[in-house]
Amino acid sequence: MPSPYRALFAAPGSKGFSAAGFLGRMPLSMMGIGVVTMVSQLTGRYGLAGALSATMALAAAAAGPQVSRLVDQYGQRRVLRPATLIALVAAAGLLFAAHYRWPDWTLYVFSAGIGCVPSIGAMIRARWAAVYRDTPQLHTAYSFESVIDEVCFIFGPIISIGLSTAWFPEAGPLFAACFLAVGVFWLTAQRATEPAPHPRAHQGGGTAMRAPGLQVLVATFVATGAIFGAVDVVTVAFADEQGHKGAASVVLALYAAGSCVAGLVFGLLHFKGAPEPRWLLGICAMAVSMIPLLLVGNLPFLAVALFAAGLSIAPTMITTMSLIEQHVPRAQLTEGMTWVSTGLAVGVALGSAAAGWVIDAAGARAGYGVPAVSGAVAVAVGFLGYRRLSRPVPHRGGTVEQHSEREERHLA
Repeated sequence: MPSPYRALFAAPGSKGFSAAGFLGRMPLSMMGIGVVTMVSQLTGRYGLAGALSATMALAAAAAGPQVSRLVDQYGQRRVLRPATLIALVAAAGLLFAAHYRWPDWTLYVFSAGIGCVPSIGAMIRARWAAVYRDTPQLHTAYSFESVIDEVCFIFGPIISIGLSTAWFPEAGPLFAACFLAVGVFWLTAQRATEPAPHPRAHQGGGTAMRAPGLQVLVATFVATGAIFGAVDVVTVAFADEQGHKGAASVVLALYAAGSCVAGLVFGLLHFKGAPEPRWLLGICAMAVSMIPLLLVGNLPFLAVALFAAGLSIAPTMITTMSLIEQHVPRAQLTEGMTWVSTGLAVGVALGSAAAGWVIDAAGARAGYGVPAVSGAVAVAVGFLGYRRLSRPVPHRGGTVEQHSEREERHLA
């Protein structure tokens, strides 16, 4: 590992919370596809399987920011453990309901309960921010975490699908739940690196989404999430049309691998100047990288095009996390990071649905028009909101209300 990454772990406790975060994040890429595999094997109903996966994603998008908001106020240990217990109980209920063929409505209820799963990536980034705030090492830490995200998305689905198909249908979601339990309880046992909570009971509260810069980031990442969701669905359909459906997992792994490589390199670089232009350039690069997909004619070309498209993902995500750290009050940093993940989750659900409709109507190659259009929307939102994003941000030590009042005085 290059020396800047080794230097990250000189901080006491950093190896422990990073390892716990890796385990706790594996379910992010394992649970959804594991439920699809399980339900389709047990019932043969792909429509139900997809609907349950979408229910989990939307429930997590709704509950995630609220869980993270409580974490900012009361601390990771006090909030993550009960929230994780709710998600684990719901996961157990879903496995029993699917195995014993309970009514469909019970499957939806338990899938929604899994949405209480906390955003472990935001928790780990908040710990890095507490350790390396206002230092160059924070850029490297965010880069490392983006690489870990991609590693999870490369291996998580392979593990989940492999377990469910080679062992028993419920094995994938079961192991995802085990990873979540071990990761969260190991993480919350590490008190020394836990960021200090910021109770706001007497300060007016408020949500991090009142920060104008965060609004732009979240809106842009809804469109970005649509790119990811559409690419996944269309790639599976395209590989199926080519007669090699199993190759879809390899092709999508190359998409994540491109992002992983770019993230490692990006973390070694040190930039001068404001990050906003780099962020907008990254959004534009992601949009442009979708254009070659419209021309794909075979799987080797698709694999090369997706690897190249992946090169813009991690640098854009890393810069986004840096912008959140600048635009959101420190007392709401975890919530702010989770809102971006929520925007991505909503976008993934929308992109998947739109891509499925286009594929049914016009075929897989036409489906790549969905990520291309989504990229164009992301660029448009980025340009329209750029002035908000590049507006000078006052001191971020207080609440959103205090932040807004200072900004109003500044503008006056």
